[in-house]
Amino acid sequence: MTTETPEAVSAPTPDHLAAEFEALFGYRPLGSFRAPGRVNVIGEHTDYNLGFVLPIAIDRAVYVAIGRRPANGADGRDVDVAGRRAEVIEDTGTVEPPRRGESIRIVSDHRDDTGQRLSGQFTAADLAPGTLPGWLSHAAGVVDEIAKTTGTIVGGVDLYIESTVPVGAGLSSSHALEVAVLIALDEVYDLGLDDREKVLLTQRAENDFVGAPTGIVDQAASIMTEAGHALFLDCRDLSARQIPFDLDAEGLRLLVIDSKVSHSHSESGYGARRRTCEESAAIFGVDSLRELPDDVDLSELTEEQRKRVRHVIAENARVRSTVELLEDNERSTGDEHDARIRALGDLLVASHESLQHDYEVSCVELDVAVAASMGAGALGARMIGGGFGGSGIALIHADQVDMVGDAVTAAFADHGYRTPDIFAVSAGRGAARFD
Repeated sequence: MTTETPEAVSAPTPDHLAAEFEALFGYRPLGSFRAPGRVNVIGEHTDYNLGFVLPIAIDRAVYVAIGRRPANGADGRDVDVAGRRAEVIEDTGTVEPPRRGESIRIVSDHRDDTGQRLSGQFTAADLAPGTLPGWLSHAAGVVDEIAKTTGTIVGGVDLYIESTVPVGAGLSSSHALEVAVLIALDEVYDLGLDDREKVLLTQRAENDFVGAPTGIVDQAASIMTEAGHALFLDCRDLSARQIPFDLDAEGLRLLVIDSKVSHSHSESGYGARRRTCEESAAIFGVDSLRELPDDVDLSELTEEQRKRVRHVIAENARVRSTVELLEDNERSTGDEHDARIRALGDLLVASHESLQHDYEVSCVELDVAVAASMGAGALGARMIGGGFGGSGIALIHADQVDMVGDAVTAAFADHGYRTPDIFAVSAGRGAARFD
């Protein structure tokens, strides 16, 4: 089944988040915050090579309600956090500065196999890479990096989390969690971080604490993107330009095809690809592959290195071409307009073929998704994200939503794959307070 507006049905409201928070912790939160997932329109594996990317923030997001435990007065109830009994404090209207040993408690609406909410509790002083499992490490990494960057010790804080971003689908659910936690703590502790500082802080949390060698595109998309636009980001200096990306006005849709093949940047071949790129840059005596000209002689490299470098150089060129098409499309009409849209689709397909054959990060499910989409009349399609699973996208006319979705679902069934989740997304706004 293909859905057009997923979050319109499933997104929580601020009142719902506040009520859930109060039911769990026994006092009212200070506020709620929202950080979106992302779809990278084009520009894959270019960010850590200091190249160009073109993501959108999507209309699926991570939501965080946050409170600081008041200084006095227990109401006599407990909350079970990760198997521990923790005292719940009622709101007395005053808060005290955090002490180094004060815990951070986090409860999610996601549940484990036994039906229990995922939750955890830790103190800033006890944090170290590898000490916390999975999703919790992303939130803890932000707390740890805040201490290193600003000197602020986070403590005595409770967070309640809900999400409409599919986990493991390559839509940056983990980065959205990091960003949501950061913007909540930034306001509660009055850290005064600007967008650039937020992007870099969450990237360090991901790289240094979680141990995933990712680039910067996901955090930047979640923080910096404006509604109805894609973010043309130069990953070398974080300079950015908002590019119009209102597909509805064009009679187009962007379908996300979640292959249901889960991936992990900290465990996949992602790190190996990054190391190969860094080694190749060193051979040429440059800091990053971004600095190489389009016609560079690759004969000194191994076959594997040549393929990786060829993808990065060509993908950067495709990003620039896509931006030019989108900006010129604002001024074009008729046949010229249609030709630009078709050219945009061709760039998406070329990106997928490069990721499939040169960068070798696709998987059979994503290849089938792209082939089935194109066979059903899509303008363009490609895998997105780090690869080895996750999602693909298809650029289609608005009246093709069901036709393309049904074709992909049928192709997956024919191959014996799990039924994919398929839904349309639009270019939403970046992270912000959620009132």
